[in-house]
Amino acid sequence: MDLTNFTGSVLLMVEKIPYGRISTYKAIAGALGDVQFARAVGNALNKNPEPVKIPCHRVVCSDGLIGGYSQGISEKIKILTSEGIVVVDGRIRDFMEVFIGAYDLKAP
Repeated sequence: MDLTNFTGSVLLMVEKIPYGRISTYKAIAGALGDVQFARAVGNALNKNPEPVKIPCHRVVCSDGLIGGYSQGISEKIKILTSEGIVVVDGRIRDFMEVFIGAYDLKAP
């Protein structure tokens, strides 16, 4: 699969999100230079060729909502829960305790 530079950069950044933590589309976009590219981050994650290796399930919306996942929302919640992330009514509980921001994720 031929990935664009932007998509490749997004995927490299998502690989850095540790087990049991989450980041947001907006934080990743900000780390790459412009928070307005949050939707483009989501589109890039949809092209993830290795969802096990590149944990795109760890990326959620800035308001704590789960967001999308190519394998389905219920699968995303299942995986997050298995990593110790608590999800209640489609939203991350204790969001700021598990959030890793743009300053913690260095752009590739």
